[in-house]
Amino acid sequence: MRLRKETRLFQVFLTFGILLLAVGCSDEKPLALSTANAATPAPAPAPASPALPIRPSDAQDSALLVTGPIIVEHQLDLSAQRDGVVTKIFVDASSRVKSGTLLAQLDDRQIAANLEAARAKSRGIDADIMNWKAEAEVFQADYGRAQRRWDLGLISEEELQHARYKSESEQWGIKHVMEQYSTALQEERSLELELEKTRVTSPFSGIVARRYVREGQNVAKGERLFWITEESPLLMRFTLPEKLFDRLHHGQQFEITSVDVPGEKHIARVREISPVIDPASGTFEVLVELVGDHGALRPGMTAALHLNQAP
Repeated sequence: MRLRKETRLFQVFLTFGILLLAVGCSDEKPLALSTANAATPAPAPAPASPALPIRPSDAQDSALLVTGPIIVEHQLDLSAQRDGVVTKIFVDASSRVKSGTLLAQLDDRQIAANLEAARAKSRGIDADIMNWKAEAEVFQADYGRAQRRWDLGLISEEELQHARYKSESEQWGIKHVMEQYSTALQEERSLELELEKTRVTSPFSGIVARRYVREGQNVAKGERLFWITEESPLLMRFTLPEKLFDRLHHGQQFEITSVDVPGEKHIARVREISPVIDPASGTFEVLVELVGDHGALRPGMTAALHLNQAP
């Protein structure tokens, strides 16, 4: 029992000695620093500075820059509709034309001659129809007279049937000639259309941007003759991500600029919004139209539109 107490007392003195040895070997500076830190109160937080107004340069992250070409609705390469030789050119590049204006003429002499022959054929068949109708009236009268004679017993039934068949035969002959006349008229109309193809006309009002042919040139069907373009209204077509679909509406206005004409700013109004999202790209198409004076903007120039993405 006494041995057990002495053992416990020895363990207590041993533990105390180890602690004194550890304290003596350690640096006192961390303790002093720790004490100083504990005694020094934490500095009060600095008051928040007032919010500054957002400058346009700061708002760039919330704006989407859309670039694209200025376009017009009607712009095309006018091609030859048939083979032929260009006999006359009436306009040149930069000429403003109205819808239906004659731009060039192809050689039409052969077609014009064929058309006159077709018209003469139609007139001849029309005269044949009048002759057939007159003969039909004669045979119809003969058939009526044969009926009266048969009623009186003056002719046989065979003679009556012969008169009836002659009358019906004339009616069928008239129908046959009428079909020939219809065919002749269609041939005539076909040649009239071919004759129209020799006259190259403007399909809409605009400006001749380029001329590809010269007088005396032999052109083939489908070969380019002129480049015609409208001058207004000026449009811009672009695509936007689907997340902006609900933020655009018809009539909404945006500012448009162009590096080609620095210093000019124009207003564009939303004209069309695609009602569907392209599943392949996750975008939808928007068409805007420039309003007011177009200044120096021309079709084909590259323009930039700033779209604010903030809701």
